[in-house]
Amino acid sequence: MFIDEVIITVKAGDGGNGCLAFRREKFVPRGGPSGGDGGHGGDVTMVASQHYNTLLHLRFNPEHKGQRGRHGEGSNKTGHNGTSAEVAVPVGTVVYDTETGQQLHDFTVPGDRFVVAKGGRGGRGNARFTTSTHQAPTEHEDGKPGEFKKLQLELKLLADVGLVGFPNAGKSTLISRISAAKPKIADYPFTTLEPNLGVVRVSDNRDDDRTFVVADIPGLIEGAHLGHGLGIQFLRHIERTRLLAHLVDMSETGRDAVEDFEIIMKELAAFSEDLAAKPMIVVATKLDVTQDPARVKALEKLAKKRKLPFFKIAAVTGEGIDKLKQAMAERVCAPSQVDVS
Repeated sequence: MFIDEVIITVKAGDGGNGCLAFRREKFVPRGGPSGGDGGHGGDVTMVASQHYNTLLHLRFNPEHKGQRGRHGEGSNKTGHNGTSAEVAVPVGTVVYDTETGQQLHDFTVPGDRFVVAKGGRGGRGNARFTTSTHQAPTEHEDGKPGEFKKLQLELKLLADVGLVGFPNAGKSTLISRISAAKPKIADYPFTTLEPNLGVVRVSDNRDDDRTFVVADIPGLIEGAHLGHGLGIQFLRHIERTRLLAHLVDMSETGRDAVEDFEIIMKELAAFSEDLAAKPMIVVATKLDVTQDPARVKALEKLAKKRKLPFFKIAAVTGEGIDKLKQAMAERVCAPSQVDVS
């Protein structure tokens, strides 16, 4: 089960109380105050882990607590600090405070750590209040409470290229062709119910070896921003991408390819103007079963008008696939990865 949004609560440990004590020992006539400090409460820390690719483990374990600090004791003994709690989250998780809506942290690299709730400070024992004029203090402090927060976690997959388009536009077939991903493929709409990631490797005879990650999300339909179809809740998974590949099905008779393209663009803009403005390439799919070449020409003309690169593929037969992979790699791989000799 793919879960990309959960709400959890975190409670850091309270600090231990300071101790009120006086040293009373034989042959020590003036022992004086000896109350130790309380220990600090344990923090709650989130850690980005590559061992998770969904937030499912947090849906059924929504409460996380740090350990309370031990109270101080006599003989100037300081209480032990509480043990901190660690919460593992997938790389790509964004943490929000539900009360304020503020983004607290964005986990983009493995091993990234962030303290989401700080433990309370331990209280001071009465030995801390001794002065030259106040040699038998009875003052002592209680420990401070640890922070409590209600958090919303959203997972945004990390990918270089995002595939968008209508249901059955050929996105799943393409990602299965260019990577080792094995998404469900069928001849009915909405076969993709959750995002899929695939790692694409591009090699040629120039000793050029480049890899990038492609994300396939469920198809969009008109009115997706209003909740039609599967809605637009999965579009967050391509917000981080550097390139969008807009796939348009050429096999559908009776449909206008240009209109299909414009509908998807409106849905992207309804979700985020920044997303709609990302670099994009246009891909005409299913050329092997295309019955109306005029659809392809119309889409190519639109791409040229918008100054967008245009590609024609047939993922089943492999036509145009290598050229498309090269074009993706040139646009998303770092310059140091590209052989320009």
